[in-house]
Amino acid sequence: MKKFLLSAVVATSLVALPALAENYATPKEAEAMVAKVVKALQANRDQTLKEITAKDKKWVDRDLYPVVYDMSGKCLAHGKNPKTVGKDLIDMADANGKEFVKERIDLAKSKGKFWQDYAFSDPISKKVLPKSTYCEKTGNDIVCAGVYKR
Repeated sequence: MKKFLLSAVVATSLVALPALAENYATPKEAEAMVAKVVKALQANRDQTLKEITAKDKKWVDRDLYPVVYDMSGKCLAHGKNPKTVGKDLIDMADANGKEFVKERIDLAKSKGKFWQDYAFSDPISKKVLPKSTYCEKTGNDIVCAGVYKR
């Protein structure tokens, strides 16, 4: 009986873990999201910014959502937190005190495309987790989308 229960627990875990992982975006999906936003911004910038901030389903996928900044750190669109749109976030710091928006601006100026690590609140678990965000500079905008490290 113990062997049967142990086997059942192991089998359930093997099925549940991949299902749990499906709730979270991958780095490839973050890169694809950024590419999709960049293309949409080039086609119709104002409409794309509005759709992102309105949490249009084509821009929000589980814990994956885009954020668009200008080169001064002003938030132009946010797929999860519309209250930040229009605000200067240049001095925003993560849970560890890292001024990640300021760093993001510097990286956009020097690299154009990059991954950045910091700590941020996960919208699914509501916990502060390590996060990696992929960003690309397009014109005077910086488009970002990130994944949580588990």
